[in-house]
Amino acid sequence: MQRSGRGTSRRNLFTLMGVAAGASLLPGCSDAVADRSGAASDAQKTAGVVPKYTELRLPGLPPPDIKGKPPTPDGYLKYPELVQGVAEKPGTGGAAIKAMTPAWGALPNGVGKNAYLDGVNAQLGVVVDFSTQDGLKYNDKLNAVLGARDVPDILAIPGWEVARVPRMTEAVKALFEDLTPYLAGDAVTRYPMLATLPTGAWNASVWAGRLYAVPFPQHDAGFPWALYYRKDLFDKAGVAPPKTADELYLVGKKFTDPGRNVWAFNDVFTMVQMIFKVPNQRAHWSLDGSGKPVHRMETSEFRAAVEFTHKLYRDGLVHPDTIASKDADRDQLFASGKIVFMQNGPGSWQPTQAAQQKITAGFTIQPVPAFAADGGTPLYWGGTDPISYAFVRKGQGKARTEEILRVMNWSSAAFGTKEAFTRDWGFEGKHYKMTAGGPEKLDLGFKENASQYTFIGGGRPTIAPTPDTPDYPRQVIEWGIATARYIAEDPWAGMKFEWPARYVSVETPTEDKITDILRGRRPLSELDTVLRDWRSGGGDEGRALMAKALENKPK
Repeated sequence: MQRSGRGTSRRNLFTLMGVAAGASLLPGCSDAVADRSGAASDAQKTAGVVPKYTELRLPGLPPPDIKGKPPTPDGYLKYPELVQGVAEKPGTGGAAIKAMTPAWGALPNGVGKNAYLDGVNAQLGVVVDFSTQDGLKYNDKLNAVLGARDVPDILAIPGWEVARVPRMTEAVKALFEDLTPYLAGDAVTRYPMLATLPTGAWNASVWAGRLYAVPFPQHDAGFPWALYYRKDLFDKAGVAPPKTADELYLVGKKFTDPGRNVWAFNDVFTMVQMIFKVPNQRAHWSLDGSGKPVHRMETSEFRAAVEFTHKLYRDGLVHPDTIASKDADRDQLFASGKIVFMQNGPGSWQPTQAAQQKITAGFTIQPVPAFAADGGTPLYWGGTDPISYAFVRKGQGKARTEEILRVMNWSSAAFGTKEAFTRDWGFEGKHYKMTAGGPEKLDLGFKENASQYTFIGGGRPTIAPTPDTPDYPRQVIEWGIATARYIAEDPWAGMKFEWPARYVSVETPTEDKITDILRGRRPLSELDTVLRDWRSGGGDEGRALMAKALENKPK
């Protein structure tokens, strides 16, 4: 994600790998209640429990400068005259609202030692006391609070964590407030900012037929990954970005020069899979020619992608730091010119450009336009599920729950409102300074603002202006619209899955074995064994769930 000058990238938001597989997070809940073979629900059956989408109509609220096309949102090129979005303070001055959210990088101070939090809380009329946790270790803390049944008043759970929590439906029903009576249908009009969130994001917030969370929708172009290249270095060398797999290899070989401490790539396996058109219509599953679910690892395209990536490692085109460490600092390697291609999330594009153009004259990062290995029509993986979900602790009472929802409504303020500007930038002179092009974040802004309020609200998807990179909104929207053409139709669209415990448990060990094959620590010949072990270890249970979901889907 990228929000108005935030340095946090959505690349970071996809690095967590979930909780301990197969372990119940709710001691005391009967095993008889949960279906350990997994479960699927259909969003078509949630129409009566999700909020009714309502356009925000505020006098003076500006229209977008650039119209997007779903999944790419609209964008703005400049900051307008701000309007008041929330007429009254959400809080009643009572007890502090405890909240837990993730952050990446140095963790900010909490209330009383954080001018950003203290200033926003003064506007809210109630203290939101954030426990901000290391995003790379968030699953450990999540395990602890869910296992102890000791959740805060608001708990933010990233989407990739939700998908891996065993018996998530039972956890939700036992620990969190059913928000259906407060938000379903026209009831959401009491919270007009929440009413502007996409219906698809609300559909994903339904468990067991009831609404249990406020979603944080995606705000980028709608894609989890991109392949970036150093356009300034390519232009200097007279090299064009690749349009086939062979060109990708040859360009990588041209730039790799260990004597100058330069290599071509970080770990680009996910992008290589797209280049080789590995099917991935939903959570790595697609349908084969006979209409049966097939996992990406079972396809010939996946094998070709593994062989190509193995070749990149074998021939020394991948930076040695990437080989040595799964979490090598790709941003720094790319910024310093030690790699010229970088697989990363779209949220890294603007912060990388903004930071490095101040250090390296002419620095330019651009995504490689989508291409296929053979030069034919590309395939791209997309996804519109929320980045994160904000749950409200169960049993706080109607008045307190409504107060929390008013705070969430404030936190979801739309671009162009004073509330959204404060949420994103903080306070002038402390967290940002105004320039001719708009606000510019100061050091304290980076230290204190870790998107705490965004994680308990989110707001409607928007590409906000970036004064230090004025061309970015138009560039990312154009790239998003162009790339969206290559997303395959999802046969499971509108469905949500709670995966079988054994399927969850086998996933990470399998990925680790494939990583070993890619990097030469295991022979390519072991791929068949890895696949066979995956099937018997839980993969076939995932297949059965995907097939059953299609059988039960309304025609």
